[in-house]
Amino acid sequence: MAKLYFYYASMNAGKSTTLLQADFNYRERGMRTMLFTAAVDDRFAAGTIASRIGLEAPATMFDRATDIAALVEAEHARAPLSCVLVDEAQFLTASQVDQLAHLADSASIPVLAYGLRTDFVGTLFEGSARLLALADALVEIKSVCHCGRKATMNLRIDAEGRAVAHGRQTEIGGNDRYVAMCRRHFTAALAG
Repeated sequence: MAKLYFYYASMNAGKSTTLLQADFNYRERGMRTMLFTAAVDDRFAAGTIASRIGLEAPATMFDRATDIAALVEAEHARAPLSCVLVDEAQFLTASQVDQLAHLADSASIPVLAYGLRTDFVGTLFEGSARLLALADALVEIKSVCHCGRKATMNLRIDAEGRAVAHGRQTEIGGNDRYVAMCRRHFTAALAG
């Protein structure tokens, strides 16, 4: 029985690296996969999942209007897929997460979704909230705060390194814009 998995973590925990490793393992065994990444993530080349350690692979881009189930079903009809992998899953809509659950349940294709759980003020993303509700398996990928405790939060910082407490939920950036922290240090930084 295929399952819907949600691998979540703070920034810089290795989510994309873990996804690319899973994809490699499937392909090494002669199995076909289909990769997706959010069109809004423009840090790397369009339609590419890239990790900070240099691994990368082409992927189908999705936005809020993408019918992921239709794309997967068409590809699966062409030649059977063994797995669907989704990077930046926090940017999925609730409806798209429902589509992923349907693919696991009806098409018997395992779906591995990787993403952030919360935004820069500790609020769940739409896609993450739905994945937390529907996923058959929830897997936390660990990251470490500067104090040594588990990092679970994503602090947005400005150019001077100060905490940002207001703004759009989605602002793409890397280490120059976000710092992974434990809840205690995250809360203290937001408080000023």
